[in-house]
This record gives sequence, structure tokens and C-alpha cells, in this order.
Amino acid sequence: MESVLGSFLMNVLTAILIVVVGRIVVKWLVKLIRKLMVRWNVDPILINFLSSISNALLLLFVFIAALDQLGVNTTSLIAVLGAAGLAVGLAMKDSLQNFSAGVMLVIFRPFKVGDFIEAGGVMGIVEKISIFSTIMRTGDNREVIVPNGRIYGGTITNFSARDTRRIDMVFGISYGDDLLKAKNIIKDIVTGHEKVLQDPEPVVRVAELADSSVNFDVRPWVNADDFWPVRAELIEQIKLAFDANGITIPFPQMDVHVNKSE
Repeated sequence: MESVLGSFLMNVLTAILIVVVGRIVVKWLVKLIRKLMVRWNVDPILINFLSSISNALLLLFVFIAALDQLGVNTTSLIAVLGAAGLAVGLAMKDSLQNFSAGVMLVIFRPFKVGDFIEAGGVMGIVEKISIFSTIMRTGDNREVIVPNGRIYGGTITNFSARDTRRIDMVFGISYGDDLLKAKNIIKDIVTGHEKVLQDPEPVVRVAELADSSVNFDVRPWVNADDFWPVRAELIEQIKLAFDANGITIPFPQMDVHVNKSE
């Protein structure tokens, strides 16, 4: 009896030692993992999340080893944990999809906080990127939370990825107006704007002889941050210059001829 009790107490002490030493080792390993990820320039969000996951999994192994020392059937315990994990995984399928997409977004960085993007059916400025969702602010100051699965599973357009952007505009004039005069007016306004870049050179050219107008393609380049203000200013200035010089911008119309029978 005493030998059995002594063996049991020894197993308990060994199990406690496994837990104590195991926690120290786990803490050291998690610190090492964090240092390696920091050295590899991993995103802080991903560092915190992976550190927490690593800590939980390593501690689970420590406690299973301690229970095994106490004579608990850990094989059955592991099977139960595996089945529970599978059930939870199936129940949280969408959440796991968003999580994996969030990890990919953090690793590959198709956009960053402050970028103006269109993704997941939403266009706006990225305010926060988390593991499960991305928070965006729209032009009318609405906050939209988009699941990462929708973002990574679709097309991502990053309007802030490049330093410069091209403004694409089309202006139409009447067939009776002076084509070269209109072209020179557009050129003078575009090249004279202080925020329009001269390299690449702005493009002003006749693009189409449409049904009721002669259309010009107007394509200046600007810094990405100046895109919307410059576009609005150019449209206004060109319209006012056309009005001042008697150049009309036609609207679609239809002439109807009625033949009267005598």
C-alpha cells in the first residue's frame, strides 16, 4: 500500500514538475517565435495572433504530458479533442475562411491602412486591418466592416498603390464648332494647371466622330492625392472656357421629319 501511495505521489510530483518546467519552456519558445517574426518584419497583428495560438497549443501538449504521467488515457483525450476541433471547425467554417484570408492579407499586403481601395463590393479608405475583417471609411464618412473572405476572394483595386494616376475624361463639341480652337483651349487649360504633371505629357486628341458630337479624349497625369480635386477643376474650367468662346457641348437629340400626304 505504501509503495503504491509512494508511486502515486511520485507521479503527481513529476506531473507538477512537467507543468512548471513546461510552462517555462513554452514561455521561452513563444518569446523566440515573436523575436523571429519581428526580425522577418511580420505584421504586429499576425505576430500577436500566432504567438497566442502557439502558446495555447504548446501548453496543451504540456498538460497532456502531465496527465499521461498521472496515468490518464491521453489517447482517448486526444481523440475527443480532435473530434471537438473538427466539429468547431465545421461550425465556424466562414470564420475560418475569414481568418485565413486575413492572414494572407497581412502577409502579402495588397493594401495598407490609409489606402483608398475598392474591394468586397465597397470603395473607401482602409482604417483597420484585423484577422477576421477590414474596416473601411467611405466617401460619405460611413464605416463599413467587410469580412476578409469577401475581400481576398475577389478583385482588389488599390487606387493608392502608385504615386501618380491618369485622369480619363471625354469632352464633346458640336460638328459646327471650330475643332482646332476647341482642342487648343483644352490643351491650354490642362497644361496650365499647376497640379497636372508634364511627364508623362497630357494627351488631348480627337477620339470619335459620334452621332451628335466630335469627342476628345483628355488624359492628364496627376499625383494620386490630387486626382479628384484636379478632375473637378478641369471639368469646370473647360466648360467655362467653351462657354466663353462660343463652343457648344451638344446633348443627344433626334430630328423627326413628318411627311404629309396631300
